[in-house]
Amino acid sequence: MAKCEICEKSLVYGIKVSHSHRRANRTWKPNVKRVKAIVNGEATHIYACTRCLRSGKVTRA
Repeated sequence: MAKCEICEKSLVYGIKVSHSHRRANRTWKPNVKRVKAIVNGEATHIYACTRCLRSGKVTRA
């Protein structure tokens, strides 16, 4: 499952509504990338969303 290890962002469930107002269940997935980052002084691979990468919450190795 797609989940950011920094902010815990994961799947969001909702209803897709068309122009004619037909409704269907769907999911929205976060934009998660596998990056090499510094965690506790070590370089490890983590899954981080692009919002965390862009805002500087993740220091890349």
